[in-house]
Amino acid sequence: MPIEDGSKVAITYTLTLDDGTTADSNVDGEPLVYEQGGGQILPALEAAVAKLEPGGETKVSLGPEQGYGPVHQEAFHRVAAQELPEDAREAGALLVATDPSGRQQMIRVHEVDGDEVVIDANHPLAGQALHFDVKLESVA
Repeated sequence: MPIEDGSKVAITYTLTLDDGTTADSNVDGEPLVYEQGGGQILPALEAAVAKLEPGGETKVSLGPEQGYGPVHQEAFHRVAAQELPEDAREAGALLVATDPSGRQQMIRVHEVDGDEVVIDANHPLAGQALHFDVKLESVA
């Protein structure tokens, strides 16, 4: 029987990428608890979990369009290096930026080019296929 919207759902999962890298996992920690239908996890993942019974497991593979979308070139911006904290002026550094409306988002330093830095405001998993191993722990 499908999980009803509004239910509190607890899952454990491991997220891997095409190259086999584990991007995230909560298997040895606390389950992720979300509200079914609340838009708190990726819709395609939520739909797959909705078909499970407690204790059930599934594997879900999502293309970039079902995950965090493609890499958008317009999300790359050049900024003066002095606008960033000194310890974040290296490729791969992660920062949290706040837009004028107060919304926070993660940005990544893509490249350092002398006195300029190229930052990437794409989601860190944009452009990636996502592979989830999921277990439904409970539904309330």
